[in-house]
Amino acid sequence: MRREMKKNKEKMNIKIIKYSGITIAILAVIVFGILIYSKKLNNDVKEGTLMSEQLSSILNNTNTSSGAQNTESASTEIGKSVNEMSNELKQNNKNNTTVNNTSVNNTTSKTSESNNVLTTNKINTNNTTSQTNSKVEEKTENKNVELSFSKPVEGDIVRDFAVDNLIYSNTLQEWTTHTGIDIKADKTTVVKSAEAGTVKTIKNDPRYGLTIIIEHENGFQTVYSNLLTSEFVVEGEKVEKGQSLGTVGNTAAFEVADEPHLHFEILKDSAQVDPNIYLK
Repeated sequence: MRREMKKNKEKMNIKIIKYSGITIAILAVIVFGILIYSKKLNNDVKEGTLMSEQLSSILNNTNTSSGAQNTESASTEIGKSVNEMSNELKQNNKNNTTVNNTSVNNTTSKTSESNNVLTTNKINTNNTTSQTNSKVEEKTENKNVELSFSKPVEGDIVRDFAVDNLIYSNTLQEWTTHTGIDIKADKTTVVKSAEAGTVKTIKNDPRYGLTIIIEHENGFQTVYSNLLTSEFVVEGEKVEKGQSLGTVGNTAAFEVADEPHLHFEILKDSAQVDPNIYLK
């Protein structure tokens, strides 16, 4: 019994030793494999590093070469640009010189033309001045012409000119001024122009009734009021001294209480003056 147990124990020990050896062998193989793989990995890393260094060196050499080429090209381009700019400046200077010469020639030409124009204008101005002086002399001569006004109708003066003093108005029933003269005449008596002139206005005046105003030379105007008609003239018509204008009436609201008459005024430079001074 003991022998069997002993044998079994020995067999067990043998198996343990056997399995242990196998395990150790397997572990040894694994460790050896790991060592070999590590060595190979180190070699690969070294080779990779070397290749990287070689690649970097190649790249640096390439960049240096390209940089040199680029620098050379850039220098060449700069040289070309400088030369081109110099040529352009020279050409511009030539063009500017040509333009300046042309401008000087044009300016000289324009100056000559301006002088001709000034001379022509001077001649024209002299002619215009002469014409103006002639017109002024004509106007001065016209102003010096003495006007002689005639009575527009034959008849007695029943109300005189009164500006500085007052006269009594039968119509207004009060004392008032009177800016013209009233010449007694029957209705429909023909009224004639006191002097040559131009018919300025024909109107119905609210105070003096139907009225004709004629403009004369030297700033004179004559006014014919209290008319019945103005059938012989129109506004803008030129009339001669003694030409028929209209007929005597009784249309003046301020003088309706008076007998038929012509209310006659003379103005000098738009101011009423005494007609008796100018009537001849």
